[in-house]
Amino acid sequence: MLRWIVFLIVFIIMDLYAFQAFKTITKNNWMYLLYWLLSVLVVGNFIYSYAGFNRSNGFSHANAYAFGFLLAIIIPKMVLLIGMFAEDIFRVPMAAYRYFTEGEAAKGNYLASRRKFISQIALGIAAIPLTSIIYGIYKGKYNYKVLKYTLNFEDLPDAFDGYKITQISDIHSGSFDNLDKLNYAVNLINEQQSDVILFTGDMVNNKADELLPYMNVFNKLQAKDGMYSVLGNHDYGDYARWESEEAKHQNLETLKALQKELGFDLLLNESRFLEKNGERIALVGVENWGVGGFKQAGDLNKASKQIKENDFKILMSHDPTHWEKQVIKHPYHYHLTLSGHTHGMQFGIEIPGWIKWSPIKWRYKYWAGIYKEMGQYLNVNRGFGYLAFPGRVGIWPEITVIELKKGAAIS
Repeated sequence: MLRWIVFLIVFIIMDLYAFQAFKTITKNNWMYLLYWLLSVLVVGNFIYSYAGFNRSNGFSHANAYAFGFLLAIIIPKMVLLIGMFAEDIFRVPMAAYRYFTEGEAAKGNYLASRRKFISQIALGIAAIPLTSIIYGIYKGKYNYKVLKYTLNFEDLPDAFDGYKITQISDIHSGSFDNLDKLNYAVNLINEQQSDVILFTGDMVNNKADELLPYMNVFNKLQAKDGMYSVLGNHDYGDYARWESEEAKHQNLETLKALQKELGFDLLLNESRFLEKNGERIALVGVENWGVGGFKQAGDLNKASKQIKENDFKILMSHDPTHWEKQVIKHPYHYHLTLSGHTHGMQFGIEIPGWIKWSPIKWRYKYWAGIYKEMGQYLNVNRGFGYLAFPGRVGIWPEITVIELKKGAAIS
């Protein structure tokens, strides 16, 4: 209860500051009423959705939209708060000075009026996150981007020169709310005509049955050399409440069976070989391995037991911290590791060749795109789906296409 009281107090203070800026652009009382009504509805809906919320009960669409709409109004109001408070840093001391120097001569009007242009500048800046978040909720989460990379390897088997891999990650099927957009995305994956499709974990948010409504969509995925997958941290059902350990175990078994039905070969600390014209590359898949409280079921040594040190290797590992903590320095040389997990926080700014930024960079060293360390590559996919916040702002859902080329690595 205390946290909700604190939340309301902070929000009211923020709203009062924001309202002062809002009053500089209209004198219409009906607009004032609309302003406060919108605030009450959004905050009331958020409290209603989360007052008894327990993550283990699952994260519904109602929860997601309540959170999304709160962000849509609270971040712009934070911008206005900063703008208005910055002005008060000068207004309040000046009012105190006038009080002690002018006294009755000021006729009680010690506090100078707000300058209209400052309020309007703050409103203009606040409109940027407002429109961005609204766009992210209604359009951005399905704004699929195909990102293509060409990676060169001197020891790539000749038969695999030009071999194309499509990577998808973090489907989070329990979050979807638009079947048509999902069909479009699956068709977009197939249009890449890659040799193999690799899925790097988090098929669901919590429970296997989240995938059921979309089986007839994902079963359209196809690649001539097959499809392979690994588990992500959400796939184990660790964040849901189960009536028994047996129920939790059965949920995971059901998810494994559903992935097989879709045509995925699920690698559980295992390896496979992709063969072509008498040559081969090793495909290694580990279970989830992460830090900061995430499950560490991945066993790289076990997964690599059937391969040789001089094999060309592609590793599928959901969490990029695994690459940082174990893979790079492993005695075996893993030429390419494919990960996901971070979603790029579903929020950031990316202008290719200019800027790539997201707050997630303060949590993960490797959070989106291609990285190279010690002659080994990592690609962190930004995710196919979304979680918690029902949208994406600046960090769009990703389909990665990687072409392997024979030749000297390009710096």
